[in-house]
Amino acid sequence: MPQAAIDIVYLWVDGNDSAWRAKRQAALQQLPSDSSAAMARYSNVEGRFRDNHELRYSLRALEKFFPDHGHVYIVTDAQAPDWLQASDRLTLVDHRDLMPESSLPTFDSGHIESWIHHIPGLSERYFYFNDDVFFGAPVQVSDWFTDVGFHVTWSDEPLVTDEAMRMDATSLENACRLSIQWLSDKARSGAAALREQDPLYQSTFRTFAHSPRPMLKSILMELEQTAPELFAAVRSTVFRSWDKPTIVSDFVLRWALAHGLASIRPYRHRYVSTGEADQNAQLQALQAEFGELAFFCINDTTDDAQAHDPRLQNVLTVLQSMLPEPSGFEASVALGHGERLAFEPHDFLPHDNPADAQQPTNASGLQKRA
Repeated sequence: MPQAAIDIVYLWVDGNDSAWRAKRQAALQQLPSDSSAAMARYSNVEGRFRDNHELRYSLRALEKFFPDHGHVYIVTDAQAPDWLQASDRLTLVDHRDLMPESSLPTFDSGHIESWIHHIPGLSERYFYFNDDVFFGAPVQVSDWFTDVGFHVTWSDEPLVTDEAMRMDATSLENACRLSIQWLSDKARSGAAALREQDPLYQSTFRTFAHSPRPMLKSILMELEQTAPELFAAVRSTVFRSWDKPTIVSDFVLRWALAHGLASIRPYRHRYVSTGEADQNAQLQALQAEFGELAFFCINDTTDDAQAHDPRLQNVLTVLQSMLPEPSGFEASVALGHGERLAFEPHDFLPHDNPADAQQPTNASGLQKRA
């Protein structure tokens, strides 16, 4: 019997939207005075929230490389892309319809992603995407899912040091430490569990790649019962906190490895950090390998960028060159005689916004980050 189609879940935000920016600023001002010390590195920088039309191109890649995908869900905070075409294959999921009022507002993707398995109608098997992640070659489902679970892959980042969570560490580094500590404590406790750990499992102090995340809804449901304290912690954040890191992008994957539900698989991939001095070289390498990469990530680390910054334009130009065909999720403009208006990257540069000139409270340098 054929398996059900695999749904797709994206998180998306338009950080250029003035109403949303006002909400974000108000939430920041309402935090207790000592909360800034708990905020993680890069938790409130512009690159984390800026919309440079990555979602548009990720959907183009999805349609090009995985046309048999299931329903697409875009989780967003009372927003919608202005280019989005109504479709019975796509649903916008508002934060207010997914999360309890006590969780709102939140500007922490780790918090938001901890709820997505509760989307009504979501398939058992699904892919979870951040909007800066793209398929880069035709998708074979068996490359991502197994009979009992899914595959995961390590990032190219340096090994994580074996120590307690640190205030100056990235979210994924601290997530690695927290997950390993939780698994070690459970293994030592000898307490009965819903599912026993593989006694031969050895933890690895590495972070997971910025990739499409194959997921099983049933695993997330089970983990809410198995590790309620981890879910409660990340669901208490307004902005990303160094001591309450993501669990979906680490703990869920590491727990699945420790319980025989996931396996490590290498993928050919590219990670582009757009704020680096060698941005052009990174983008050229991506173009050269496009079509042969299982996935790629274009992480916006241009936290000092203003509207019309050439680094943002460079990314759009490269994405348009690789993925020029609009997806079925994009509204088209009729020109007559069946023609369609071609999308030009310069037509969709980030909105001018004086608030962009304000330096976020904890922006500190341009480098690879989680």
